[in-house]
Amino acid sequence: MYYGYYYDPTMILLVIAMIFTIFAQAKVSRAYRKFSRVPNHTGMTGMMAARRILDANGLSHVRIEMTPGTLSDHYDPRGCVMRLSADVYNGTSVAAVSIAAHESGHAVQHATGYGFLKFRNAIVPVVNFASKLSWILIIIGIIIAGAGSYFGSFVFDLGILFFVAVVVFHLVTLPVELNASSRAVSMMQQLAIIGPADVRGSKKVLSAAALTYVAALATAVLQLVRLLLLRERD
Repeated sequence: MYYGYYYDPTMILLVIAMIFTIFAQAKVSRAYRKFSRVPNHTGMTGMMAARRILDANGLSHVRIEMTPGTLSDHYDPRGCVMRLSADVYNGTSVAAVSIAAHESGHAVQHATGYGFLKFRNAIVPVVNFASKLSWILIIIGIIIAGAGSYFGSFVFDLGILFFVAVVVFHLVTLPVELNASSRAVSMMQQLAIIGPADVRGSKKVLSAAALTYVAALATAVLQLVRLLLLRERD
């Protein structure tokens, strides 16, 4: 039976992806709220933790700045600058030092030429272009196919091909984030940034954050599967 492109059973894939994404975001929020109220046993702020990790890895040239927002923390490899939200920059909680250490992990990845990070950074311009163009092509393909032209299928397939680049980006991003978190926990212990009692909380915060990247990958994969199913029904 033909259901058309605008209403069909494959929409259940998007619903599953949305539910998973909401669950992942809720898990991150809960973990952050819980461990942002738990002080770390060394009393270090997120900024101090990041500075210690960076200096220990020969990255004294990397600047640490405060940035607006909540959970807006990130490392910018272009300017060699780490930007931490106010709660992380000034915070002395388990969550604050864990997030700062995670971003420090990205700085270390950048400095050591971590393969997955290099590949991800290299494909960013291509992915940005492909992600915008893919849906334009898919929609145009649907319209042309609806008018009875076989050329619509070609345009639709081209849109799917561009969308594959988005899936590849999320696929590469996952090991980058997992590795940064692994480095963070290891370096925090080695440099005495957290005490033994803080390790469990740090792992919970970072594993919850990693789940959001799993959700992003799952969403992209399910969207790709849906597009392929629609293609087969055409």
